[in-house]
Amino acid sequence: MKKKALATEKSKKKYVTLRINHLNIYTTMKVYVFLAEGFETIEALAPIDVFKRAQIDVKSVSITNAIEVTSSQGVRVKADVLLKDTDLSDGDMIVIPGGNPGYVNLAESKAVGNVVKDYDKAGKYIAAICGGPTVLLANKVGKGKVITCHRSVKEEMSDYKYTGKDIEKDGKLITAIGAGHSVDFALALLQLMVDKATIDRVKAGLEVK
Repeated sequence: MKKKALATEKSKKKYVTLRINHLNIYTTMKVYVFLAEGFETIEALAPIDVFKRAQIDVKSVSITNAIEVTSSQGVRVKADVLLKDTDLSDGDMIVIPGGNPGYVNLAESKAVGNVVKDYDKAGKYIAAICGGPTVLLANKVGKGKVITCHRSVKEEMSDYKYTGKDIEKDGKLITAIGAGHSVDFALALLQLMVDKATIDRVKAGLEVK
């Protein structure tokens, strides 16, 4: 009888542990959003806002030597961390905003390129919007995959299957066409990380149906 009681107690503890792990599986995911001088404000901040609503661990990453980064609209944003001081290998997703000259600065950064290539090799999520997909091209990542991007850079993306759709997903690569679709882009990314109940809660808060 005593052995049966102990077995039952162990079974309960195992169930509780599994249940806790199930509940926390999404909140343990980590996302990094790159910020370069001249980034597109809404393309960087919309994902950050949406992820925080879902309690995703998201951090903005300045690729410069300064913690404050200025967007292409002149908005100064204080990043959470500096790329040069931070190991991003513990992340599950990186987000690459566009903005001019932000996407150019990202594409020219060797440090950013190393992270993008590492995430690709590790089979992690890479998300890029507007001019952001050119960072993939600069680092020879995802060639031949289905993508979308801003029309101003689509001619550069001839090594990819450009569709011109608002959002595209090909494996672990997610791309979006431009700033006007930033919230939809963020919600599409969120769907890869959380359950429907969380998505519905976030959408309700945003008044999105």
